[in-house]
Amino acid sequence: MKALRILVLLSCLVMLAGTAMAVERLRLATTTSTENSGLLAELLPPFEKASDCKVDVIAVGTGKAIKLGETGDVDVIMVHARSKEDKFVAAGFGVDRRDVMYNDFVILGPVNDPAGIKGGNDAMAAMGKIAASKSTFVSRGDDSGTHAREKQLWKKAEVAPAGDWYLEAGRGMGEVIVMASERQGYTLSDRGTYIAYAEKTPLKVVVEGDKGLFNPYGVIMVNPAKHSHVKVDLAKKFLEFLVSDQAKQLITSFRKGGKQLFYVAE
Repeated sequence: MKALRILVLLSCLVMLAGTAMAVERLRLATTTSTENSGLLAELLPPFEKASDCKVDVIAVGTGKAIKLGETGDVDVIMVHARSKEDKFVAAGFGVDRRDVMYNDFVILGPVNDPAGIKGGNDAMAAMGKIAASKSTFVSRGDDSGTHAREKQLWKKAEVAPAGDWYLEAGRGMGEVIVMASERQGYTLSDRGTYIAYAEKTPLKVVVEGDKGLFNPYGVIMVNPAKHSHVKVDLAKKFLEFLVSDQAKQLITSFRKGGKQLFYVAE
């Protein structure tokens, strides 16, 4: 009888192990903003349930996410730097890019606003004033989509940021907001992450509304012609899900403190 019980137990364990192994896994490289904001926690469970799979998320800056796509370490990337996305596809590393959603970037700053930029809507001029006043600015410094946009703004303002006032963190958006708060400095953030962290920081939105701060997000499947191990069927399902009515509703209804963080692409 004891031997029979052991045999039954072993059979159950084998069945459970087989079930676990049968679950497909989709590797997704995405930006820290989609994770820091909490959006992925809303979007992924319905997809995983419907597709009987597990999505393994690697949340990094856009530049690193694209690199992971180039090396075939993921199946899908969801990022927000359109020029880099277009190069990724043009070079043959990605296929079937889809517009998913958008929000905007904002410049955050301390209440005392040493650069005198509060209430403005000209991001380039604001960056110039931050540099001229040598007010503390904390940069992502991580080749993310946010960092890429920041560098574009410095270039337009004809500023090469350097010195004690300019800090390159090499961290995700949430951590950078915390660092800028501690140093009573400025930073560039996507609005979604700022809203999610609003209760954790004394920083306020000081510049917004510039057309140059538009922040679109796209999803791209890694090209299976480059990397044969890409989960093509599952990746296609994920892309279709992100532009489905169900996902659009989840994105639209996702809020923090009553505020909408992202808007679906039209």
